[in-house]
Amino acid sequence: MKRKIQALILTFCLFAVSFSAACSSGKEQEALDIIDDNYRNYYEIFVGSFYDSDGDGMGDLQGVIEKLDYINDGDDKTDTDLGFNGIWLMPIMPSNTYHKYDVKDYYAIDEAYGSMEDMEQLIEECHDRGIRLIIDLVFNHTSAEHPWFTEACDYLKQLPEGEEPDAADCKYVEYYNFAKDKGGIDTWHQVGSSDYYYECMFWDQMPDLNLDNENVRKEIEDIASFWLNKGVDGFRLDAAKEYFSGQVQKNVEVLSWFSDYVKSVNKDAYMVAEVWEKSDTIAQYYASGITSLFNFPLSQADGRIGKTVRGMGDDKSFTEAVETIDCKYRAQNPAYIDAPFISNHDTSRVGAQYAYDEDQVKHAAGLLLTQGGSPFVYYGEEIGMASKGKKDENKRLAMYWSKTDTEGMTNDPVGADQVEQMFAPVDEQMEDENSIYNYYKKAIRIRNTYPEIARGTMEPVTVISQKNVSAVTRTWEGETIGIIYNSSKEEAEVSLTDMGMENMSVCNALTVDGSEIDSSKEEIKLPAYSIVFLK
Repeated sequence: MKRKIQALILTFCLFAVSFSAACSSGKEQEALDIIDDNYRNYYEIFVGSFYDSDGDGMGDLQGVIEKLDYINDGDDKTDTDLGFNGIWLMPIMPSNTYHKYDVKDYYAIDEAYGSMEDMEQLIEECHDRGIRLIIDLVFNHTSAEHPWFTEACDYLKQLPEGEEPDAADCKYVEYYNFAKDKGGIDTWHQVGSSDYYYECMFWDQMPDLNLDNENVRKEIEDIASFWLNKGVDGFRLDAAKEYFSGQVQKNVEVLSWFSDYVKSVNKDAYMVAEVWEKSDTIAQYYASGITSLFNFPLSQADGRIGKTVRGMGDDKSFTEAVETIDCKYRAQNPAYIDAPFISNHDTSRVGAQYAYDEDQVKHAAGLLLTQGGSPFVYYGEEIGMASKGKKDENKRLAMYWSKTDTEGMTNDPVGADQVEQMFAPVDEQMEDENSIYNYYKKAIRIRNTYPEIARGTMEPVTVISQKNVSAVTRTWEGETIGIIYNSSKEEAEVSLTDMGMENMSVCNALTVDGSEIDSSKEEIKLPAYSIVFLK
């Protein structure tokens, strides 16, 4: 009994020391507090370039399954994973292209990626780990080889001269936008040698669907139900501003219809739409009631995060600028969940955006992963992977797992250039406590420790005089966290008293070189490109 009492005392003392250290230096890790809702940390995967399970050089769904423990091992007591609890899969349906945004069959898996059984296993394994899985759903257009389109074209080609198309004879002729006298218009392409043309915003092999047609909408509803019943947790909606190009209100109506339908099937389903626009226009789309829209104004080198990291912000501080955007979106949909990101498959990678300045790459990640909502991280960003130029293939290169161990390594997409990776691969960065990988890992853990970061009502601190320093508090369910950013390559001193944070203490920090935070009750010295958290 005496030994048991001594053991209990020792355990208590160790806990007390650990807790004290966590609140003073941020060294020790506090317990995670992960909420099971639609606020998630998402990891975007291009399956073909992620991990190859069968040695054919092509990434596949079994490869994603094999690497789930890298993303999230499902055990909150271990610290061997990155901590993402959401995955977005780029298109996985049959297609003739490497990118697969031209779908030939909405009810199948591209054979290069595996089978429907593989997909069902992936869904189950994700759910076992507490990961929600969303898939790309492309319904602005189909492949030109989709049976709907080929049947419609065959019908038009044989239509006698002077006879008008009749949906009673071929319903698919109303599934797309067909018309005569459209020759010479870039977005219209001829149906064989007939007098008819079809609308195609992106490419002549991606004919646009007619979303005004009730039968088309019923098809899309059936597709959504199919995947929701398979267990997917929602959808990323491609090219939402092109449903009716240049017609915001019609696009808003489409998103409203689709969002309402999906919620009728699964009230907890998550949807995020791609509307590549400025904040005022994105705000209009939130009137649809959709959960999320990607926050393009924060993204890329010329977005607010990029400008802040490179010291090119305007008169507003970083946190004030973010609040301005937040107010616009919230005014249209008070229940919106922001979807911030830095880069994705259509943009230059983060490393390239910052000319492979490691400190800036890390700080950009810190700014992203301390935003409200559900941040999205593109595969390979956690190690600073490289991209090159504007060619899409160069933005979707093989995941850089190792220099020496080629198991699971995929080939680059056909047509990609030789692109030198400027930072170490995954296996090396995992062993370096100050690597980009471990910065991401720590930032996500902090996010998973303090749920108010994602969910809290934000209140920028407006009394800071230093140009590159900003601060915010986020409050949720009675818990408030303070976050102070030094987006400068120089050390900065800030007064907690001036900011109204004199009753808060440092509980964690993100620094680009592992340096400690020097603080007192009155002030904090912020290392270059650092982020400090206070409770």
